[in-house]
Amino acid sequence: MLLAIDIGNTETTLGAFEGARLKATWHIATDIHHRADEYAMLLLSLLHQQGLTASDVKQVALCSVVPPLIAIYNDLLSRYFHISPLVVTAGVKTGVCIRMDNPREVGADRIVDAAAAHHLYGGPVIITDLGTATTFDVVSKEGCYLGGAIAPGVGTAAEALFTRAAMLPRVELVQPKQTIGTNTTSAIQSGIVFGYVGLIEGIVARIQQELSEKAKVVATGGWSELIAQETTVIDVINPNLTLIGLRLIYLMNNNE
Repeated sequence: MLLAIDIGNTETTLGAFEGARLKATWHIATDIHHRADEYAMLLLSLLHQQGLTASDVKQVALCSVVPPLIAIYNDLLSRYFHISPLVVTAGVKTGVCIRMDNPREVGADRIVDAAAAHHLYGGPVIITDLGTATTFDVVSKEGCYLGGAIAPGVGTAAEALFTRAAMLPRVELVQPKQTIGTNTTSAIQSGIVFGYVGLIEGIVARIQQELSEKAKVVATGGWSELIAQETTVIDVINPNLTLIGLRLIYLMNNNE
């Protein structure tokens, strides 16, 4: 079994693969203050709930946008699983050529998403990842990463609003019933959800104009389902895109 680990700024997503089948997924909070033993106990507990043990895990692929946690996961995987994971960093084969001014600036998760999206959907393809940040990644027909755009995430923007505006309450971000909010809660929901719909539609339209051919749009990340149901520009929702990409990259680097 291959364990894929995507360490994000807010959330860490894990997936257990049996061959190409994604058998189970888990989502845990990312916390740089947790030690290797704490993460190990949590991970072993999650596996146990699926009837799995550490000995069932034979391979691990990992990507992280939180550098301090790479060493922590390396430690726990070595001591509890006796595995040295494949960590997606510069020098690892991804199948993606990077046409950025400085390729080392591109987050590992964005390259993993690009590899998965091109493998699954071909190119050109636009990936919008709605997580802590809202990112747009553009992959050419040939599988080259061309660049993209970065904006604050839905939750990040909402938290900034609640923190900076003393009179505005925290509200649950759900599908608004209408654009014109008739109370403070519905007005905030409308502004944030429909505001991000407008952001995505606008950025995607501008990217499409700059490409020579129509690109498929793939959404992933924790806010993707909420936003996608309010727009027609998103063609596919794949919440497991990064996990799938980690498995593909592991296979590329291990000749399996």
